[in-house]
Amino acid sequence: MATQLSRKRAFDSPLIPDRLYFKIGDVARICEVETYVLRFWESQFPQLKPNKSGTGQRLYRRRDVELVLEIKRLVHAEGYTLSGARQALEGSQRRHDPGREPQSSFPLAGGDAAQRSDAVVAAIGIARAELREIAGLLASPHPQPRRRRSRLAAVEAASDLLFPS
Repeated sequence: MATQLSRKRAFDSPLIPDRLYFKIGDVARICEVETYVLRFWESQFPQLKPNKSGTGQRLYRRRDVELVLEIKRLVHAEGYTLSGARQALEGSQRRHDPGREPQSSFPLAGGDAAQRSDAVVAAIGIARAELREIAGLLASPHPQPRRRRSRLAAVEAASDLLFPS
């Protein structure tokens, strides 16, 4: 238990200054990692996308710095692999996304029960018909190859002259 407390203390969130943008050196100093680690993590974590200035310098926002701290905690304190940390971050983003309602992505959400059951029956009927069509295509012994049409039309030569008059 003492080791867990010391690990937690070692990865307590450092104070992030109140600024709009942070340069990569500032983020490295705040998070206590090297700059090359930050650049590598950008390639491994699609959520970590700092803006770039006109000269190509990375400009991190506060949420990027917090994400770097979370990645560091997962990898160094919790012992996650990079792919495990990536999956953990994706899972936590899905659960904590405030702009998304849990049922809003389902097409049959909302409405009264009778309308929903009718919509479900219709959706199942369409899916069954499509599955039957696919099964029929897969069950046919000789699939019909597509007929290829010639791109060039056959032209009959009316005479031996190259340019008829």
